[in-house]
Amino acid sequence: MKPLAAGNWKMNGQRASVSEINALKDRLADNTPGCDVMICPPATLIATLAEAAEGSIIKIGGQDCHSAVSGAHTGDISAVMLQDAGATAVIVGHSERRADHGETSETVKAKAQAAISAGLVAIVCLGETLAEREAGQTLSVVHAQLTGSLPEGATGANTVIAYEPVWAIGSGLTPTVEQVAEVHQAIRAGLSALTSAEEAHLIRILYGGSVKPANAAELMAIDNVDGALVGGASLNADDFAGIIAAF
Repeated sequence: MKPLAAGNWKMNGQRASVSEINALKDRLADNTPGCDVMICPPATLIATLAEAAEGSIIKIGGQDCHSAVSGAHTGDISAVMLQDAGATAVIVGHSERRADHGETSETVKAKAQAAISAGLVAIVCLGETLAEREAGQTLSVVHAQLTGSLPEGATGANTVIAYEPVWAIGSGLTPTVEQVAEVHQAIRAGLSALTSAEEAHLIRILYGGSVKPANAAELMAIDNVDGALVGGASLNADDFAGIIAAF
């Protein structure tokens, strides 16, 4: 499978940020990367960046969607709307959504299934808090999230898993190589039990949490790490290109 480098801009970016997409396009034009490339901007920028990225290898994704196709859900955006705006994927179940908005794995699964129904790839996020890791609960927490959040009919074509230890996001801290390898191996085994051994090896498992140009190569070389979900570093074309070069 081809690795994926996906940038999550979170609540950052305005129309002027199209310059970063143009700069990234220029950086990648001369050196075809060994991975798929995606930017997930705020919903206000999806159409703008999709237009700017047209003709390049850069794909655009959303950061969240509602589980319903339409209806009386003020302020929410459906997967169909994201697809209509030019998105090809959507992040669901990010730890910031789970923590700030009380999203359960049941909610995340419904959103992932809505994404797939709309023709989008669902990027399903999993990850433990520092307290859970220190209590030795990492594998049980991640397994429970995977079991509860994985959409029905998940395949390598419609689903990506992203492991992001909550304590590493934006903190500058990263797990050891051994810790990442242990969790990713457990996720692969979980996918085999929930889908099939063949399909489980086609579903990409990304690592996220303080991924930077300086540590990307080491992280991406770990078994069962099939790419990166990048936060702050994806806001800058040079930094993101440095991570992409690790592939």
